[in-house]
Amino acid sequence: MSSIPSSVSSATNHSYEDTSIIEGLVLPLANHCFHCGDPVPQPPFYAEILGQSREMCCMGCQLAAQSIVEAGLEQYYLDRSEINRTASLPTQLTRLEVYDHDEIKSQFVYAQDGMSVAELSVNNLRCAACTWLIESRLDELEGIGKCQVNLTNQRMRVIWDENKLPISRILAVINEIGYEAKPYRQDTHEAMLARHNNQMLLRLGIAALGSMQAMMYAVALYFGEYSDMLIFQRDFLRWVSLFVSTPVFFYAGIPFFTSAWSAIRARQVNMDVPVSLALIITFFASLYATITGQGETYYDSVSMFIFFLLAGRYIEHNARLKAATMANDLVVVEPVLVQKVAEDKSAAEHILQQLKENTSQQDEAIEDNAQKGSSVAAEFMPDFMQRMDANVHQLTSRIAQDWQQARNKQNAQSQAEDDIELKKMVTAHSLQVGDIILVEAGSEIISDGILLSSTATVSQSLLTGEGDLIIKSQGDYIVGGAQNDSQPFEMLVTALPKDSQIGLIDRLMNRAMSEKPKLAQQADKLARWFVARILVLSVLVFVGWYIVDPSQAIWATVAVLVATCPCALSLATPIALTVSTNRLASYGFLTTRGHTLQTLAEITHVAFDKTGTLTYGKPNLLNIELIRPKSQTEIDDLSLTAQKDTLLAIAAALEVGSRHPIAHALLTAAYQLHLPSTQAVQHYPAGGVEAMIDGTVYRIGHKDFALDKTDNSVNDIDASNDLTIDLVAQRASSAVVLSYQNTDSKKWQALACFYFNDKVRDSAQSMLDTLKGLGIESVMLTGDPSPQALVMADSLGMQAAYNGLSPTDKVNHIQQLQSKGAVVLMVGDGINDAPVLAAADVSTSIAGAADLAQVSSDSIILNGQIEAITAAKRISDKTERIIKQNFRWALAYNSIVLIPAALGYVPPWLAAIGMSLSSLFVVLNALRLKRA
Repeated sequence: MSSIPSSVSSATNHSYEDTSIIEGLVLPLANHCFHCGDPVPQPPFYAEILGQSREMCCMGCQLAAQSIVEAGLEQYYLDRSEINRTASLPTQLTRLEVYDHDEIKSQFVYAQDGMSVAELSVNNLRCAACTWLIESRLDELEGIGKCQVNLTNQRMRVIWDENKLPISRILAVINEIGYEAKPYRQDTHEAMLARHNNQMLLRLGIAALGSMQAMMYAVALYFGEYSDMLIFQRDFLRWVSLFVSTPVFFYAGIPFFTSAWSAIRARQVNMDVPVSLALIITFFASLYATITGQGETYYDSVSMFIFFLLAGRYIEHNARLKAATMANDLVVVEPVLVQKVAEDKSAAEHILQQLKENTSQQDEAIEDNAQKGSSVAAEFMPDFMQRMDANVHQLTSRIAQDWQQARNKQNAQSQAEDDIELKKMVTAHSLQVGDIILVEAGSEIISDGILLSSTATVSQSLLTGEGDLIIKSQGDYIVGGAQNDSQPFEMLVTALPKDSQIGLIDRLMNRAMSEKPKLAQQADKLARWFVARILVLSVLVFVGWYIVDPSQAIWATVAVLVATCPCALSLATPIALTVSTNRLASYGFLTTRGHTLQTLAEITHVAFDKTGTLTYGKPNLLNIELIRPKSQTEIDDLSLTAQKDTLLAIAAALEVGSRHPIAHALLTAAYQLHLPSTQAVQHYPAGGVEAMIDGTVYRIGHKDFALDKTDNSVNDIDASNDLTIDLVAQRASSAVVLSYQNTDSKKWQALACFYFNDKVRDSAQSMLDTLKGLGIESVMLTGDPSPQALVMADSLGMQAAYNGLSPTDKVNHIQQLQSKGAVVLMVGDGINDAPVLAAADVSTSIAGAADLAQVSSDSIILNGQIEAITAAKRISDKTERIIKQNFRWALAYNSIVLIPAALGYVPPWLAAIGMSLSSLFVVLNALRLKRA
């Protein structure tokens, strides 16, 4: 992965070929970064330095090392006396500037709505005030759109204008206020958290040993007060206590001091400010008493205070890590190396260009029909969208066939060793659109692409929750995150790994985890308000005690600073939201917005789309109703069954190449029939398909299209064509009409009506019954104009149902409910229902893998199980209860402990225990959501 120019590389190898020159080189420990000394992930990054390939912990260190080598500054590694992340780099380089390189930015920065977005790992976050400090400091920079820091999983998401602000400046500002930020990568992020955990454990151990020793000497001093201990004995025990407490104060307690100093430098306050004040006052007051021999010493309190604080934070840190790890388990870690076979940039560009053109046409059609308010257009819009898919599929199939023919020709002409030269292992991050890769059996599919091999069997359980294997044919679309469950196959990469469907899922989860609902924002604001008031109150307590009893002034002040620190208040919301979000994800309910949980707990109405939401969206052919035109055709001479088979074969032939559910149902029903060949196939937006078979022109689609009932031709239509489609009598959910054009009169005459039934989801009834039991009203809003939609809603026991609605009509119904004070959850398919999903208070989509990129809802049901809605409601209600419990506990504790602490009844060590236990109660109470 080294990017050293050949000239520099050769010079480097020549200069340092003699090992005697590098005898003084300081080397890191095994499996540690050569550049900064941190542990390296597996597999590590590499950079060539001093003639050898060196292990690196992250892409930042890798590019920094490469930049040093390319600048001819390798002497830096020979001159340094230690390996340290804070060691000064050559003056010509700064480590953070390497993140401005396009190659590095492409690995963790992506575009969204004209802005740049980056996911970062942040070290040393301790409380909600830390997240607020980073957010408020970055918000002051010009070009920052939004910054969202997640305390639980130590990650942040920043949105900014790259034309005004480089990413290196953002990272530098974070470092300036005392925190370390790096581009997020799951393995390096986990290594960072593990390193931070080990440091906390070491500090905790030192604090435990120091506090035990200090307590032993303190017991002797306490008893000495009552047994006339000699002065020199007392002073000796005090100096020994100082000796054992010093490493506790200056090493184990350093995280509190650095955090407090960072906040003060930024002219802010956080939870560690009162804690640090209490520690500093107590320690130096004891030091003064030790030196002068006057007053009391409290080294035991300092050591115990630090020990209890670290113990509480260590347990809390591990609980938060456990909650955050649940999210990582939901997203597969992408394979680091993939096998690249060849590349075809032009083919990939052709496909992407076609998709772009189709998207533009599709958006124009949807907007046009929405303005018209046409319920028929809304109902049949999927047919138009599937026409687009059919065009793209024809293109991808042709490209795949051309590739396969070229491969077969190449294999016949070339030798085996030539094939080996074509194939090489490359890193996942180095893949480009247009690369052709080989996916081994049993491995994860790294990115979205087009299948070039003849067939493949994949599992999309991670994306959809459905364990059934899916058979893909040549030219089919394959989503990143699926697994190859059969033989190896070749595919054309059409999206970078970070832009694949699995990458999108991770990105959506990160966005949801980063965004703060109003409840969390209120908690942060209240905690900051508390800290400021505590500092003022501690001054008043000190002044009051100094007037009454100066010997108690310091210790009463310390007790107030410690006991009333609102750590529990700052933890009340974020830990509960993290655990509940991850618990919902285990049900396949993925929240993509921060407010989702809070709003779900308040809903009064749930509005459902019908097709693909309450139903499976997979219609089956129920019945074929023959319609005898006035002019008899050769079809009349056949038996009834033969007539139906003949017309079914014609209808299926018209739908060949279409991906519409109706087309799939017709082709499935006609799989044993011989399909006639078609010519001059034409697809009509919001209408259907027209083609010629054996000299006769046929149409299939909705009635008005099949019979050509336009405003100009309605009077010319044969009266026999005024057919009635009775969906209720047929117990069908939809129907299409097959017609032909009379060669003499040029009029369109109906041949048959095909009735379809879209089965209601098995869990829909129980889900609706559960919602009704919770007092939540269910409403159906569907574009299906058939009365059968209303019959289905009535059979399911829904309180209200409206059919034949355009997208605008659906939005109007939602707004009418909201005007009456209702809080509405909208459940749709995530594509056609985009306007109404945006209009609802909270929304969710039952989306398949291919739909995710177009989802505009606040949450997604990945596994197709609609009962996840009731689970989401149950968990959101419990989350709200637990957050309120945590709030009440935190406020009650701070209020109750304030008075005895101010009156001097609470010693500092007991205040530390109380504060730690208060925080632990909040964390453990939130962890109950894991069983929700």
